[in-house]
Amino acid sequence: MKTAAKPEMTEERLEEIRKAASENATPIGSNQLAAGTPSAQNEESYYGLPALKAPVWTWEVPLYFFLGGIAGLSACVAFVAQSFRSDPALIRTALWTALLGAAICPVLLIADLGRPTRFLNMLRVFKLRSAMSLGAWILAAFSGCAVLGVLCFELLSRGFTNPLLTSLLWLGLTSAAATGLLLASYTAVLIGATAIPVWSENRKLLPVHFLTSGLGCSAAILELAGFLIPATQILGFAASGIETVIEIFLEVRKRPVDAPLHHGRSGTTLRIAGLLEGPAALLLRVFWGSVPAGRYAAASCFLIGALLSRYAWIWAGRASARDPNALFHLQRKA
Repeated sequence: MKTAAKPEMTEERLEEIRKAASENATPIGSNQLAAGTPSAQNEESYYGLPALKAPVWTWEVPLYFFLGGIAGLSACVAFVAQSFRSDPALIRTALWTALLGAAICPVLLIADLGRPTRFLNMLRVFKLRSAMSLGAWILAAFSGCAVLGVLCFELLSRGFTNPLLTSLLWLGLTSAAATGLLLASYTAVLIGATAIPVWSENRKLLPVHFLTSGLGCSAAILELAGFLIPATQILGFAASGIETVIEIFLEVRKRPVDAPLHHGRSGTTLRIAGLLEGPAALLLRVFWGSVPAGRYAAASCFLIGALLSRYAWIWAGRASARDPNALFHLQRKA
């Protein structure tokens, strides 16, 4: 007898499961609850205790999110700049920024895991449905591609002209850009795929925020390195504009599940980060973007805001996990 094939677990299928669970869930505090059960004694939580385990990530993980975004989008900038035959010095700076990020990120992950063997064990298997497993492989692949791109670019810059070397350069740049996009965005998918309410309910917003933030940071580093050209100004305007829209959106949409984004340490930090990445950097470019000091100030504001936002989202996840009402509120939405 043939067994039924298991349905493929896609994002659409997950949405259907969430919707069905919300429609069929028994409302908290209804008369269907048996007397003496935990929910009957306390309508809002399991004896007032957290229903989820808070994330135990250390300070290295938010910094990894930040540097991974910069490294990944810097590789994309280098690929586009090489395609349009831009200033070789700009391409070199972007490539070395990507390579430096690729070198630091594994160190941060190993520091959080505690032992190097734990990181190596993550590479023993490849799980397509595991964001963490994919992330380890993406980081390893990106590091190799960044090394190849930098090595070929430096050899060609020093006069080692060879058709094979040119082909390897384009292979390194293209693969580094592709894996860089994944590196900059998978971290948002990773936290959005968890059961933490404030993360899972913002799973569609987080990738946009992380990618935009990484692009703005890459442009900001180039500006601080002295590349005050129209291209970096345009990238800065675009990133700051999108971050401003995201900040306004979060301020206007004050859902109960988003309480950690508006209150406490995480809320204060995220608000400061949003102001620095969005309105502050945008206004500096509008009014003082014609002078180097204004460009440097805007770039610095964006970098500081992007770094703070990574820590704010992690702190918000911890606060959300410790709040039992946040999880039970999702059951009452329908």
